[in-house]
Amino acid sequence: MAHMHGQRGLHCERWIVRAGDEDAAFTVEEETMEKMEKSLDSVKRNFGTVRTGRASPSMLDRIVVEYYGAPTPLQQIANVTTPEASLLVIQPYDISAIPDIERAIQGSDLDLTPNNDGKVIRLQVPPLTAERRKEMTKVTSKMGEEGKVAVRNIRRDAMKSIEKLEKDGDIGEDGRKNLEDVVQKLTDDYVKQIDALMKAKSDELTKV
Repeated sequence: MAHMHGQRGLHCERWIVRAGDEDAAFTVEEETMEKMEKSLDSVKRNFGTVRTGRASPSMLDRIVVEYYGAPTPLQQIANVTTPEASLLVIQPYDISAIPDIERAIQGSDLDLTPNNDGKVIRLQVPPLTAERRKEMTKVTSKMGEEGKVAVRNIRRDAMKSIEKLEKDGDIGEDGRKNLEDVVQKLTDDYVKQIDALMKAKSDELTKV
């Protein structure tokens, strides 16, 4: 019997050979999809932190501030806006944190110089130089490859789970083969999505 299951725009065909296979197969498929989706989201977030020639609040997502002696993500202690295409404005909830925030920005790889008026911090985002564009393209490529490795590691773990299900008698040989096909299709789909994100980010960085 053919059983269709779709989530987040993905449609995977699953063939159930025995009635007892369904719960075990469904669990492996759902867990694999959920983990791969998290890996994809992680790549998206990481790409958002890569500086392009245009200001974006997500550029500061990886900034961690030493706030009262505790490493604290910037977004937890300040609001970030982009009033202009090349300007970031950071409004700390506690203005005494301004020096700590500036130190964190200066110690990052953003290559931006913070200026403050005692109330807010302004970051002017200049156009990227050709050298910086090339450097950032390499960074995004590395992030994308790490995302694809994560997806393939999830595939490997799923295949081990499927083997165990067959060994324990929870699924038959046909059930194992079909479930392996489902996991491979998921893997191929998520790798393609990451490749598409890498190309889009690369195109964005190479635009002058």
